[in-house]
Amino acid sequence: MTLQKHERILVVAAIGFLAYTLALSFLGPVLSSIVADKTYGNTGTVVAVGVGVYWDYNCTNPVNSFDWGFIEPGANKSLYCYVKNTGNQKVVLSMSTSNWDPQNATQFLTLSWDLEGANLDIGECVRATFTLTVSASSQGITSFRFDVTIFGRTS
Repeated sequence: MTLQKHERILVVAAIGFLAYTLALSFLGPVLSSIVADKTYGNTGTVVAVGVGVYWDYNCTNPVNSFDWGFIEPGANKSLYCYVKNTGNQKVVLSMSTSNWDPQNATQFLTLSWDLEGANLDIGECVRATFTLTVSASSQGITSFRFDVTIFGRTS
């Protein structure tokens, strides 16, 4: 029995698909373990003191935590949110981190933002860019967490 041209194409495609599926099932765990060793995951709490921190410009969706996802050594990643002066006086913004886990993560990870020392009028809402930088020489960290505190201090 001779196969028609379109039947041969289907058979070849089916064999190719099976080979691809088998290759992924064997290589998938190996590749994912390689990637997992080179990336770091994080979710950390965000606490606001004297200001509100929101995901949207209308300041209706509060930020409770940052989820940095996965980031490789030598890379940086940015998250954007909005900071609003919810008080009744002009404030100066500052940010700090705490509760790093593991503790040595501070040797390899740095969080910065673009609003350090900025003045915020009553009711003013501004976009903030937070950037997490991972040192290319980071070693031994497969996951991490830390807390971020954003302060609005009266001047």
